[in-house]
Amino acid sequence: MSKVQQTESESVSVSEGETLVQVNNLKTYYGEGGLIDSNPVKAVDGVSLNIKRGETLGLVGESGCGKSTLGRTLIQLENATDGEVLFDGTDITQLSGTELKNWRRNSQMVFQDPESSLNDRMTVGEIIREPLDVHDWETPRERRQHVRELLDVVGLQPEHYYRYPHQFSGGQRQRIGIARALALEPEFIVLDEPVSALDVSVQAQILNLLEDLQEEFGLTYLFIAHDLSVVRHICDRVAVMYLGHIMELGEAEELFENPKNPYTISLLSAIPDPDPTAKGDRVTLRGTPPSPRDPPKGCPFSTRCPMKIRPEEFQHIDDDLWVAVEVFREVVRERSRAERSMTDQVKEILGMETRFSDIGEIRHELFAEFDVPREVEKHIDEAAGYIENNSDKQARNYLRDVFGSVCDAENPDDNVVSNTGRFSHCHRHLDDYEEPDEFTPYTMR
Repeated sequence: MSKVQQTESESVSVSEGETLVQVNNLKTYYGEGGLIDSNPVKAVDGVSLNIKRGETLGLVGESGCGKSTLGRTLIQLENATDGEVLFDGTDITQLSGTELKNWRRNSQMVFQDPESSLNDRMTVGEIIREPLDVHDWETPRERRQHVRELLDVVGLQPEHYYRYPHQFSGGQRQRIGIARALALEPEFIVLDEPVSALDVSVQAQILNLLEDLQEEFGLTYLFIAHDLSVVRHICDRVAVMYLGHIMELGEAEELFENPKNPYTISLLSAIPDPDPTAKGDRVTLRGTPPSPRDPPKGCPFSTRCPMKIRPEEFQHIDDDLWVAVEVFREVVRERSRAERSMTDQVKEILGMETRFSDIGEIRHELFAEFDVPREVEKHIDEAAGYIENNSDKQARNYLRDVFGSVCDAENPDDNVVSNTGRFSHCHRHLDDYEEPDEFTPYTMR
């Protein structure tokens, strides 16, 4: 019996539903910045989740939110700054040397770009056999035979063994990458956007292949993707990530049908509707995600959230005006963290105009069309005065103290929002701030 056939027979005994990978408060930070900005990049910032044996957990979110970093950290291609990654009860972040090398047989990765993830100077056989050579797996003859079996498993031909990657299409190259990931018979595979670079018809073939392989060999997947329709099709559960945090995690169909977190609602509203006459409630988020060097103090989504909680004294303010106030706060926030060049500093000393001197234009652009109440205008005036005196950080703190709420001050807990254990990272699920029955962007109190 071949190794591939043995794996197939052994997979029947896999106990699905048990936790294979347990992540506890995982953090992955990069660098200490420059001379002025010494904050690290918080790519993954306190993630906790479980991946069950035999399931496909989807991981979605905007570009730069930390999805790939989280996946790479789970298989120790990146070093964790803090936290635990328990694989069958063993904290792999503490492994090194021979122990880490031996463990890596249990986890592999399929990369996003099939063009750059394969070495064009190696034959397909050498590429797939390389992990077997590194781990000194069986005899050379058995390795070659195992590679040929893997070629058959992923839908390639025996004669492809001696060809080079440039001789294959994108879909075929991704099949080669999948075969390489399967070579050491791992239990856990991170799929980092494995179909995003492929044509739609080829995507379907690769997705079907991944599903067949999972069923055949009892594999566990972390499936990272941007295409939400693909995630809904292939994943058992979905984790929604934003700025290094998991914002919502739950059963795939339940999450797509009834999202609870404001970020999830916004993300799902962006899915194109094939019906041109359909009028969905599209949520357009303002601005861009904050820098992971300088994330918000409270909820990570607080600078863009359309359901953000307002302070009690500003509940009556016009919704559009309140959006302008929030945008003004974000402009000041970005100014406060921008590095002033030596030229800017000299110009400020000499009283000359710099790129930081246009606060009047910004105020006019944001508030000219509104009849701003005095109770709001006086605070805008105060903040503008700080900025004119080159005290951008003081202006930022002042605006947060005046217009901020619990969303700005406290990072929310993971609140359970269904009887299936789904959780959402949002203050709105607490009784004091419970959201209304229907979601209306930018009008939530």
